[in-house]
Order: sequence, then C-alpha cells, then structure tokens
Amino acid sequence: VVFLVFLYLPILVIGILSFQGPRGGLTFPMEGWSFHWFGEFFDPTYIGDFRMPWVRSVTLAIVVMVLTTIISFLAGLAYRRGFRFSGLIFYLIVASLIAPPFLVSMGIGIGFAKLGLLTSWWSGTLGAHLTWTLPFGVLIMLAIFSRLDRSIEEMARDQGATAWQSMRNVVLPIVFPGMIAVALFGFTLSYDEFPRSSLVTGDGNTLPVEMVAVTGTAARPSLYAVGTMTTAFSLAVIFAGFGAMYLLSRR
Repeated sequence: VVFLVFLYLPILVIGILSFQGPRGGLTFPMEGWSFHWFGEFFDPTYIGDFRMPWVRSVTLAIVVMVLTTIISFLAGLAYRRGFRFSGLIFYLIVASLIAPPFLVSMGIGIGFAKLGLLTSWWSGTLGAHLTWTLPFGVLIMLAIFSRLDRSIEEMARDQGATAWQSMRNVVLPIVFPGMIAVALFGFTLSYDEFPRSSLVTGDGNTLPVEMVAVTGTAARPSLYAVGTMTTAFSLAVIFAGFGAMYLLSRR
C-alpha cells in the first residue's frame, strides 16, 4: 500500500493541479477550477507549444513499436533454431539495458557527428529508443517461444502443412498476444523516454524533452495539463492492448 501511494500520489496531485483556474499556479491552494490550462495545449499563448512535440513523440513511438515487434519476433525465431554466437549476441542485447541512458544518447550524437550527419528525432532518437525497447522485446519473445510446444508444429507438418503454412496458421496465432505485449512495451517506453532522447533530437524536440525544457524556463499549470492528457493517452493505449490480447486469447 505504501508503495502504491508513493507511486500514484504524485500523478494524482498533478492531475488535480492541472484543473487550476486561470490565475492558479504550480502549487496548492487551488485558485478555482477550470479547463483553462488544457486549452493552452490546443491554443498556446505563452512559452511552450507542445502540439508538434506530441505529434513527433506519437509518430516515433509508433515506428519504434512496429520495428521492435518485428525484430523481436524474428529474433525469437532465430534463437528457437539456434545459431552461432547466439549467447554473445544475447548478452550484447541485454547490455544496452545496463548502459547509462545519457551515455547512449551522447555516443549516438558523437557517432553521427563523426559521420558528418545531424541527429534528429526520426534518426538518432529512433536508434536511441531501439536500444531501450529491443532488449525488452527480445526477452519477452524468448520467453514466449520457450513455452511453445514444438510438437504442435510437427502435427501441422504431418497433416501436410508447408513451413509457411505452419508459421502462418499455427505459430503466429499462438504467439500473437505476446507480440501485442511487445508492441505495448515498445510504444510506452518510447513515448515517454527522455534521457536517451535528450542529446539527439536535433531541432525538433519530442514531448518529454520539450516538457523538461519548459520546466526549467517557464513552468505553468499548462505543463500539468499536458502531463494529465499524455498519461490518459498512455493508459488508453495500454487498455486497448490488453483488450486486444483478451479478444485474441478467447478466439
């Protein structure tokens, strides 16, 4: 209970403060109740336009989600068959979880500079986010494939199914709920990632980077309103994913 209070009370406080009146500030007591600061998101009149950073974050999260799901699925198939240096590659994949995220961001930025390229949210940041999402995706797919009984595929082959038919009609439907879980990890981890994005977004900030920048210069209750809306959006994506997994499991 103490842990849950510690985890969710700050989110609840920010949600309440986002409904401050037009004269409200960043702390209690409340100066009335209104949706004024939510309107600032759609029609900003002060420092901090979060609209394009939000579009960039959602677009980037969708791309990361798709790439993480596809690559993790293929990695699961590869590890199921086994290949040379698989153990070394596995530890190299997991090692990116241990590396300090700011160093990952800095290393990617230096690498782009050495190649004479400029980093941006759709190039350097994409690579930085994949170093964070792919290890989780690969670990999940390895766990899923380790529970998949090979005899199910063998029965399909005994009944005349080709390798592709066995993959499409037997393996893929069984592991698809797990792929949705990987997609959820990919989307949510990318959507709110700041440390790995901080040094490689270029001139187009993602939403977390923009929010941190505004926090240090001109924080207003509109920042809380953006946080409340993005939290609600993330929860909607997660519940949609769980709903899809439930429907697939029943099917």
